[in-house]
Amino acid sequence: MSETQEISAAEASATLGVSRDTLYAYVSRGLVRAAQDPEDARKSLYDRRDIDALLARKRRGRSRKEIAASTLNWGEPVLPSKITRIADGAFYYCGADAVALSRDASLEDIARRIARIPVAASAAVHDGPSPPRLATPLTRMMQAMSQAAIEPPGQDGPAEGGRLLRRIALSAAGTDDPGDLLIHDILARAWSKDPRAPDLLRRALVLCADHELNASAYATRVVASTGAWLPACLLTGLAALSGPRHGGIIDVGRSWVGKAARSVAQGKPPDLPEGDEPPPGFGHPLYPNGDPRALELLDHCPPPPEWTALIDYLGATYNLRPSLDIGLITLERQLKLPRGAGFGIFAVGRTAGWLAHIFEQRRSGHLIRPRAFYGAEN
Repeated sequence: MSETQEISAAEASATLGVSRDTLYAYVSRGLVRAAQDPEDARKSLYDRRDIDALLARKRRGRSRKEIAASTLNWGEPVLPSKITRIADGAFYYCGADAVALSRDASLEDIARRIARIPVAASAAVHDGPSPPRLATPLTRMMQAMSQAAIEPPGQDGPAEGGRLLRRIALSAAGTDDPGDLLIHDILARAWSKDPRAPDLLRRALVLCADHELNASAYATRVVASTGAWLPACLLTGLAALSGPRHGGIIDVGRSWVGKAARSVAQGKPPDLPEGDEPPPGFGHPLYPNGDPRALELLDHCPPPPEWTALIDYLGATYNLRPSLDIGLITLERQLKLPRGAGFGIFAVGRTAGWLAHIFEQRRSGHLIRPRAFYGAEN
């Protein structure tokens, strides 16, 4: 693109008459091309031709059906939220840079910031059977929330939210409550003998805490909007996160990265998914220049050399950067965590975000009930 065809975010947003967040959504959907500003690597420039094409489309107008469909696949923001903002290659928890917070804060600190909940030690333990020690963190968390969901209803406010966050953490760790440890220390004690584990797990939990209106957050909001109580909402979040196109991609990516790294080490190109799908753990639509969560984790916990070679190859050949999933897979390997711990970190951290979305949705007082377009698939 020539210099005259590149414009700033401010000019692009003003031309289209949209917010910066909507502009970034257009980029994530491939409607507007963006390139790094050669004078400031923290900023992007936007293709004027794409802006003009979008402006012409807006002037022609769009049907209600088209607008509704666009919101469901990396589209325009679909509901207001004051929890997490994603902009200019960074993300913010209630206005504070999340990566900066991860360098000092605990998950308990973030839960207080975004969900307004206290997280006290010694969460109440149910009287039912304990999950088997050989089960995965996902299995234990699902069992714990299923049990909580059928227990007699009690308190259902912020204090209960904090108690359930700790309960999910304990079930992921597969341990009883020690009473005097923060969540990252509980996981580190249960999972790893590496002295780096407490700090690295703390960082990862904070970075996983929320990420705007992803599939699991939206699912919890839908259930919360019906008036369902907290354990049922959190169980919904876990179910959504477990899918292989969400948090479950960690298990898919773990296998793929090992094979792909071996191919690159042998001088052969790795097998890539067919079509436009990026390989698992690479190419986040909201971060064309790299997922800041992955960059931060990999900076403090570097992957093995053969994985670094794969990351460099995909970046140079396909402009694909690692996402959060690769950071969590790397933590699993480098800290010798049990299988499934990467997903466990993701789920425990994201529980703070789910609780924030649940309480925010409750405060709105609205039932989430979209309409369907009846007819043949487009």
